[in-house]
Amino acid sequence: MKALSYCRVSTVEQTVGTSIQNQISMIESYCAMKSIELTTVYIDGGVSGSIPLSKRPEGKRLVETICTQTGPICVVMTKLDRGFRSASDCLNNVEKWEHLNIGLHILNLGGQTIDTSSPAGKFFITVMAGAAELERNMIRERCNEGRKIRKSQGRRLGQIPFGYTIAEDSKTLIPDPKEIKAVLRIRQLAKPKVSYREICRKLECEGYQSRSGGSWNHHTVKSILQRGA
Repeated sequence: MKALSYCRVSTVEQTVGTSIQNQISMIESYCAMKSIELTTVYIDGGVSGSIPLSKRPEGKRLVETICTQTGPICVVMTKLDRGFRSASDCLNNVEKWEHLNIGLHILNLGGQTIDTSSPAGKFFITVMAGAAELERNMIRERCNEGRKIRKSQGRRLGQIPFGYTIAEDSKTLIPDPKEIKAVLRIRQLAKPKVSYREICRKLECEGYQSRSGGSWNHHTVKSILQRGA
């Protein structure tokens, strides 16, 4: 059997030393042990796992290659989150590939090696996808209940806008003098052809602090200007 393999690290992981080479070595060792011919390695460096596989540069090439194959071949990756956003996302792709006679091998899924071409492997992925869906629904339900409780208590829902703080009644917005100064300066800096990022840099140079105390985010500046108050 021939194999295509996929490796990925995010930008953050690259900064802390997560190695693509480690992933490749694990995949090569596995293929050698299973007498699988590893033909191509697709590598996405500095790509977030939240991006669908088909939207990543090398992930897209992998998916396009898979669509041209007649099998039997397999796709090998070290962990589920290297290739997919979630277990359910993985299962959706597995079901598409199954019709092309293409299996997925994950070297470490809960401490086990999974081969979706086997009944046990497919069952394990399906159970994980169901568990992930259940967890998402439970989190959504808890969030909805929390919002209902806060609303019944007359407490404010949603994020406190920059430039304000919340009163003791948990619902009234009070201007924050320090943040209001930054808001006024942002409006002064907002000119045609001046980007949000340029405004951020100017704020930092002038010593205006963001709410977090860190660097200014252009999304925050955009929100303030679009709020119009």
